[in-house]
Amino acid sequence: MAYPVNVEEFEALARGRLEKPVYDYFAGGAEDEASVRGNREALGRRWLRYRALVDVSRVDTASSLLGVPLSLPVILAPTALHRMAHPDGERATARAAAAAGTLMTLSTVSSVALEEVAAEAPNAPRWFQLYCFPERADTEALILRAERAGYRAIVLTVDAPILGRRERDLRNGFAVPEGLAAHPAGRPTAGQGQWALSSLIGLPGLNWSDLSWLRRMSPLPLILKGIVRGDDAARAVDEGIAGVWVSNHGGRQLDGSIPTADALEEVVAAVRGRVPVIFDGGVRRGTDVLKALALGAAVAAIGRPQLWGLAVGGEQGVRRVLEMIREELALAMALAGCPSISAIDRSLVVP
Repeated sequence: MAYPVNVEEFEALARGRLEKPVYDYFAGGAEDEASVRGNREALGRRWLRYRALVDVSRVDTASSLLGVPLSLPVILAPTALHRMAHPDGERATARAAAAAGTLMTLSTVSSVALEEVAAEAPNAPRWFQLYCFPERADTEALILRAERAGYRAIVLTVDAPILGRRERDLRNGFAVPEGLAAHPAGRPTAGQGQWALSSLIGLPGLNWSDLSWLRRMSPLPLILKGIVRGDDAARAVDEGIAGVWVSNHGGRQLDGSIPTADALEEVVAAVRGRVPVIFDGGVRRGTDVLKALALGAAVAAIGRPQLWGLAVGGEQGVRRVLEMIREELALAMALAGCPSISAIDRSLVVP
């Protein structure tokens, strides 16, 4: 079989290799999955108004984020339980991100302890995604471990105070496979049922007043992931947050939530350039990245595509997904008349 030439083909191959409950866990969303579809459709509703007669004999996709140089403006979003996709799990993903010159965000619901992931690419940049626990001491211990292991930022997920209703998982009776467990604090979770994951995801009582506690815990920059409103984005910056991540959790939490491409401009306007804005939700092509940057994002993040690459080819599969998106982005930039990331602006995108 020919190697995939785009992300959709990677997904098709991954679907054939993964057990149905595992594929559905990765691919599925909440309830009717309207927001999963909406994220892709919102990007598709936007058209590129390209420039003519620009010298694009050299196109540079290099970028940076919070002082971290990146070979392309695409990072890896936090996704859970990579060992369900490949035996090497998050270890392979970390190596792939390092080889591609970009940044991995490790999920709290990792299937490999955070120190082991860090050891796979000790000099590469990496962030840690945080779910808070009922006992503050557990959260504090996790943050301190991430800091000691060289993670450069804490990404607090704020769109999951409780677990969304994921009906594919209910139909499948999804359970984490035997012998594989999440390691939120280097310890396996108790119980293997899917809804045991609810003990790891979210804290209903978490609120704005808790941010000062989290910022006191560590000198690492704190980023809020799951923002889709301008007022929330503005408040986050006022609270001293270092970055705002526009996301609706890949459509896995509140079904009917606004597609992220429709939320992005309002958030960018509210932030007013004070902190970087990260964007995810339906990114499958280099043109999707170009649109996100034109709408004001500093970088785009991919979630499911890294899992499809991992399922198909392990480390090399994830690297190929990143390389493919980089190649598509470079081509799109050339055809749009943008020889560098700094040449991308709002005028490129129209409804």
